[in-house]
Amino acid sequence: MKRVAAAGAIVIVVAVIAVVAVTTVGGGGGGYRVEALFDNAGFAVPGEQVRIAGAPVGTISALSVTKQTLAAVTLSISNRDFVPFYANATCTIRPQSLIAERYVNCSPGNSSARKLHRITSGYGAGAYLLPVTQTSSPIDPDIVENVSQESVRESLSVILDELGTGLAARGSDLNQVILRADPGLAQTERVFNVLASQNKVLAKLATDSDTVLAPLAKTRSSLADFIVQANRTATASAAESTQLAQSIRLLPSFLKQLKPLMADLGQLADQGTPVVKDAGSSAASLDAEFKTLVPFAGRARTAITDLGNAAQQSESSLVDSQGLAAQLQSVGSRAEPSSEALQKLLTSLNSTGGIEQLMSLLFYGTGATNGYNADGHYVRVAPVVGSCTAYARTPVAGCSANFSGTSTSSGSSASVDSGSNSHSSSRSSSRSSSSSRSSSAPGESLSQVSQAIVKKAVNDAVRKSSKHNQSSSLRQLLGYLTGKKS
Repeated sequence: MKRVAAAGAIVIVVAVIAVVAVTTVGGGGGGYRVEALFDNAGFAVPGEQVRIAGAPVGTISALSVTKQTLAAVTLSISNRDFVPFYANATCTIRPQSLIAERYVNCSPGNSSARKLHRITSGYGAGAYLLPVTQTSSPIDPDIVENVSQESVRESLSVILDELGTGLAARGSDLNQVILRADPGLAQTERVFNVLASQNKVLAKLATDSDTVLAPLAKTRSSLADFIVQANRTATASAAESTQLAQSIRLLPSFLKQLKPLMADLGQLADQGTPVVKDAGSSAASLDAEFKTLVPFAGRARTAITDLGNAAQQSESSLVDSQGLAAQLQSVGSRAEPSSEALQKLLTSLNSTGGIEQLMSLLFYGTGATNGYNADGHYVRVAPVVGSCTAYARTPVAGCSANFSGTSTSSGSSASVDSGSNSHSSSRSSSRSSSSSRSSSAPGESLSQVSQAIVKKAVNDAVRKSSKHNQSSSLRQLLGYLTGKKS
């Protein structure tokens, strides 16, 4: 029983395979089918190959005749790598051998055209229609050879004689048949149509070519030399083919790196557009300036020549001064520490107000050695020392600087104001009041008075520097001037 069941199963599988094979060959199955229309499909039978570029991709599954008396050949494409067919696809029936076997050679076209129209109803429903304008049928070699036979020649003569009568009203149909009989004729007709549509352009080309070629004929030697030089350039380039190949290989990475730079350059060009426009508006002025530069350059040429002559004459002196320059360099090197210390001192004086304080000291010191009276300020020509010349914080009797408006009042020729630290002395040494004051303080001197005044000004400057956190350099300088060690 098991053997019978196994045998039955094998029979069923074989039957299914046979049905599928028959269905596929007959065109009733699935897959991609093309319904190609031919003027003549003689000797083409089902089962023959369909080829693309010489490689089998399918078979002829069926043949029939349409209402327009065209041969409908159903092509079953089994290789899915060559589908779909496009509107610019072509198919040709070609002889496979000398015994009248045929095969269909096709080109599926390309995606630049639309896909073939699919038949939705009637015969060939589901297949894709390839019109007769995209197909052609060959003329068998034996037919061509039969023309050499006398009987065939006579029959052909009769056909040609009667052809005019038989096709009197079907000239266009005959023309289409002749064109489809050989695809080369159809392509030739297309070329002639294009040339006919461009006849004016071709006529103008023929006319203008004389205008272009006439100058070239005059310079044909230069043109020949250009060709020779181009040949040499090509030869040299061929000798450097390895380096050129390396350069071309590196070109993509170079362009990738160049892209950001070009973007920045584009932004620079956009931003520089207003500048260029402004430069254009000032072009006239710039042109005038450049024109005036011409005589200036002519005169400057003489000056530059004289400068060159002077440089030649002073060359020996400059060479001799190298020793002096070396000595100056040595002195400068030795003076570098002192210069740095001086720089620090001057920087400190400048940043802490020391210079202003020093000027105040000189101002107050100068004012302390001079005085004023009812007639105004005066400069001392001889030192006069008395009791009124000493520094005092409280008013001293007889030394008041407040004048009553008379210049002859006794005892008012010299005074010291305790608030302002100013001193005055009498111009006349014969006045009794001055004499008595001078005799009362014989031990006092002008230096003591000046020192007292300077000390007060210095102390005020030191207090101000301490209050403003000024550097110790100013304190050291002021201490040196007052005799104090900081």
